Amino acid sequence: MMMGTSSRMGGSPLRFRSYWAGFLLGVAMMAAIDEIVFHQILAWHHFYDNASPDIAILSDGLLHAAELFGFVFGFFLMLDARRRRTFWAAAAWAGFLVGLGLFQLWDGIVDHKILRLHQIRYGVELLPYDVAWNVAGALLLVSGLIWTAVLARRGTPGRAEDSATPQPIS
Repeated sequence: MMMGTSSRMGGSPLRFRSYWAGFLLGVAMMAAIDEIVFHQILAWHHFYDNASPDIAILSDGLLHAAELFGFVFGFFLMLDARRRRTFWAAAAWAGFLVGLGLFQLWDGIVDHKILRLHQIRYGVELLPYDVAWNVAGALLLVSGLIWTAVLARRGTPGRAEDSATPQPIS
């Protein structure tokens, strides 16, 4: 719950809905970029390539549905934080970067290499693609984690957002 004093909350951005809203929006955004650019525009792969074309397209549709759910849930969390007057933009941006990077690294390491659901591209030397994909994801993730740590060290935002009393739904 968002009620309490700054000392009890610890000022960590992880305790703010803004952070988790940004995180969900980051995951959804990177899923959308992956799906739109690599699955649809470039047609390099599908989410699950080791099946019939119909199953490959179905897997892309399920990824798209999950991505849309992430966008909707993230926006509702952000709107709820704004309604409660607990929105912290810097925490939301830090969470957004963490979400972007975590999705990309998960996709590059778990989906591509461990589960082998698909590769970035077929018929080419994969190493440069894998390095670019995973380094980009790591840079995004590390940037978000550093920002999160800086915000945690700095404490709560300028105004006492975490002590706002939630308003009843009317």
